[in-house]
Amino acid sequence: QVQLMESGGGKVQPGGSLSLSCVYDETIFTPYRLAWYRQTPGNQREFVADIMSDGPRNYANFVKGRFTVSRDRAKSTLYLQMNGLKPEDTATYYCNGVFVDSKGKSATYWGQGTQVTVSY
Repeated sequence: QVQLMESGGGKVQPGGSLSLSCVYDETIFTPYRLAWYRQTPGNQREFVADIMSDGPRNYANFVKGRFTVSRDRAKSTLYLQMNGLKPEDTATYYCNGVFVDSKGKSATYWGQGTQVTVSY
């Protein structure tokens, strides 16, 4: 079992910035892919950004140029820097990870989510 714990959500005005963090436990399992998703009430969870173990990053079109995903291996922490926030970015943001054990078996884990609200 891998624990993922998000933090950093809150309320910000349009055009503002927030930084989300996700601390994960990689004592036994190695992260292969780490990602951020978001969800609004009544809608499916949607992909925001991810970073692979060997470095490549991917972004949803609606956040390109505004959000940056990064990872601090020493701190076992995933980040999402969000700039130029818009009201439509309001959602619960979830940390997601695909982890691999010593036998090569992979499993997907989710954090509990952190709320981001963009409004005046």
